[in-house]
Amino acid sequence: MGNSREIAESLKRSSEESKARKGTPFQSAMSMLNFYINRVGRNLKLERKKILEQAKIELRKLFEGIS
Repeated sequence: MGNSREIAESLKRSSEESKARKGTPFQSAMSMLNFYINRVGRNLKLERKKILEQAKIELRKLFEGIS
């Protein structure tokens, strides 16, 4: 995985293309990111966790005004 922007863009793309989601693409993307952080969180290096937390902010920016 790359930087926070690349992660957010990838999640956005995946959530918009998915046919199996129950909520909005934003909800789906944020859910995927949170699921990963929560499941792997204890074993993540601090630097990596910061990148993933920043990806949440980037994701909000990407979806801003779309919903």
